[in-house]
Amino acid sequence: MSDPNTKTPVFRQAWLRVLLFGFAFCLITLLIAVPAIMAITGTGWQDLLGDPPGAVSKLLTGHYLWLLILLEFAISLLSVGIFWWLIDRQEDVRGNVRYQKREHRGRAGQMWSDLGWTLDTFVPEAITGLFLGPTLLGLASIGMMLSGHLEWTDIAWDPNALFVSLGYMALIAFSEELVFRGYILRNLLETFSNKWIALAISAALFTGYHFASPGTHTLAFVNLFLAGILLGLNYIYTKNLWFSFMLHLGWNFFEGPLLGFRVSGISFPSLLQAEPKGDLMITGGDFGLEGSMLMMLLLLTAILILAWAFEKKYGAHTPSTPTQSSGF
Repeated sequence: MSDPNTKTPVFRQAWLRVLLFGFAFCLITLLIAVPAIMAITGTGWQDLLGDPPGAVSKLLTGHYLWLLILLEFAISLLSVGIFWWLIDRQEDVRGNVRYQKREHRGRAGQMWSDLGWTLDTFVPEAITGLFLGPTLLGLASIGMMLSGHLEWTDIAWDPNALFVSLGYMALIAFSEELVFRGYILRNLLETFSNKWIALAISAALFTGYHFASPGTHTLAFVNLFLAGILLGLNYIYTKNLWFSFMLHLGWNFFEGPLLGFRVSGISFPSLLQAEPKGDLMITGGDFGLEGSMLMMLLLLTAILILAWAFEKKYGAHTPSTPTQSSGF
């Protein structure tokens, strides 16, 4: 006899849940973000609908970046929460060992655990992610300096600006990892038996999400896709978000507020005043260092090394349940 407390997802097909989630995310954005932007910034309805990417790009480079970051955070949290509780209905699952072990955490704690926010034994992965971004960006910066494509002209010490920027980066990293790895990739792994296909699709969606970023070009989109692959690598083995979150946070904060480059085309107050010059293929142009050929080569190298390391470490472990880390 089946457990009367057991609830299965409203839609058993995980790919359908991803599709509906994308639609709901856009709908919630229209219902919440658009009115908020219009009310606070004075942007007209025709401006937003006539050229949505252009309007968003203008806001990202203007004085209302804080508003878009807070809206992204709120919409991500709301949309994932709604789907987790009402569509996936994971909070009511019984009879599964991994849920029985988490019942003492409460329903909210179970949600965060199921979405991949349990640190537990994943500290080594979190530390690896935190230092990986600065390492790759540092190597790319050295390459630019040696080739004569970069000069730092000044140092501007403003601890308040750095602290605010760190908060921005934390919100951005949390929002995007929650959506693209915690919900979308999680469901894609349930859809496809081949984890690499699931990872590639999530990376493509992550790339498309940044379509309106200022200064985008072909190489920038290639690197965004590679970044989506790198961010999801650990998740396809562990279903834990701490590696990707710390990588995302460390990358953005080190690239923009510390080194002085644009972050996906967006300028932040920075400690070092960077002055890239020369070939767009080397500097990344207005998109920033992450749009350069140097970064593409480093991302590919990091992906190959980490894919080998995670495959060797986790091997036959399936991503259907959170895998416990044994340390690096």
